[in-house]
Amino acid sequence: MLTSTSITKTIENNGKLTPEIALEMITEMPSQELFTLANEVRIRLHPEKTISYVVDRNINYSNICTSVCTFCAFYRKPGSADGYVLSHEEIFHKVEEMISIGGSGVLMQGGLHPDLPFEYYETLLRELKSRYKIYLHCFSPPEIDNFSKIYKMSVEEVLVKLKAAGLNSIPGGGGEILVDEIRRRRRTECNAQEWLYVMEVAHNLGIPTTATMTFGMGETIEHRIEHLERLYQLQEKTNGFIAFIPWTLQPDNTPLWKKYPDRVSGEEYLRWFALARIYLQNIKNHQVSWLTQGLDVGRKALHYGANDIGSTMIEENVISKAGANHKATEEMLREVIISEGFTPVKRNAGYHPLAIG
Repeated sequence: MLTSTSITKTIENNGKLTPEIALEMITEMPSQELFTLANEVRIRLHPEKTISYVVDRNINYSNICTSVCTFCAFYRKPGSADGYVLSHEEIFHKVEEMISIGGSGVLMQGGLHPDLPFEYYETLLRELKSRYKIYLHCFSPPEIDNFSKIYKMSVEEVLVKLKAAGLNSIPGGGGEILVDEIRRRRRTECNAQEWLYVMEVAHNLGIPTTATMTFGMGETIEHRIEHLERLYQLQEKTNGFIAFIPWTLQPDNTPLWKKYPDRVSGEEYLRWFALARIYLQNIKNHQVSWLTQGLDVGRKALHYGANDIGSTMIEENVISKAGANHKATEEMLREVIISEGFTPVKRNAGYHPLAIG
């Protein structure tokens, strides 16, 4: 019979949860037992009573995209009157605004643009790095995969060039659920193996990345666990994931709205957050998505496995268009952390602590 004691012994002996045990835990274990186990993992990996956060800006350089994902309200097809590409000067202005309020870097992503020259990206990174000396956390695996295909370069060649131009790390966007049965149904352009391959190549080149999971889009419990297992296996191989961030589908203004109008509840989110913390012990940092779940759920997650509360999200254009309208300032995040009995630590997107100033 599954007990928290037996799971604790497995964890303490550096044992890995099997998908079968994870399934039993998520379907049968009482929430408080699950939360307690996750908190014990966090305490072991982060014995200091600190919670980290970041002040950065999510710059979406273009919304033009060839991938017609049914969960996305942000993209516009090539040729659309609502499509845009930001000029370098427009991006520089956004960066200067971010720096003026204490930001340390940018999380920059866009659609899968079919026509921009590769020089647009290389020159942009070089200019951002030379002008502002900021941390560049840019281009999701689907974007990297797209660069490889349209510019007829290998993934390694693309990443070597971007790293030379100033890229520091890669966000985990486009992970959704790493099961092609689901990805094909959602019309995701980049398949699971291509996403994982980009991450593996990046890790082997010394480029750290984050990992994500988006759930609540019609996948099964088994699909979610398979996603965790695939992340676990790649991390065992490369040790290149610096953080895991799970969030939930925001269906507003997307084709999925009529099919999945109800968002994943806070309780369900917290149960999966806790299970992921226990399952993915080989990824040190776990960030709660207050953007999709709200700060009240964020508070609770700090006691259920989270050691990071994420970004102030000075700007966010993708999830917000699908109905995620939660807002937070740096002061609000610090207040939440302090009120829950922790010490706030400001960091950059690479999870390196920064002096507050």
